[in-house]
Amino acid sequence: MRAVTFLMAIVFCLVPLAGIAWIIVAGSITTVDGLFMSLILLSLSGISFLNVLWEMKDRGMLSFLHKGKTEPGKEPAASKAS
Repeated sequence: MRAVTFLMAIVFCLVPLAGIAWIIVAGSITTVDGLFMSLILLSLSGISFLNVLWEMKDRGMLSFLHKGKTEPGKEPAASKAS
């Protein structure tokens, strides 16, 4: 079930970006409607992207970001006093 939620979040992240691309291609980005629609779509895409990042963190897909961190309670060998 979580895989379906993950895939839906990816789709909900990409579809608003396609809508922004369509607004730019159609040439209505300079109108007030186009600007506000772009802001709304960027907000939807950003919230869905944040959900994707949290899901990837929960699945352990972002472990390379925490490479330099040590476990709590353990000190690096170089910082121990002799």
